[in-house]
Amino acid sequence: MPKKKKFEAKKEVRKLARERVGVVPASQVIVPKSSRKPKYKKTGEEEG
Repeated sequence: MPKKKKFEAKKEVRKLARERVGVVPASQVIVPKSSRKPKYKKTGEEEG
């Protein structure tokens, strides 16, 4: 017999809140990696 799932009130409350609110927009716009500026300068050795 499979193990019975434990009821967690925190998960249920969050589930109900998600149903009411819907998809929450991201706080920051995600920029694709190709258009980001590099964090570190490349040395001449690495470039080839």
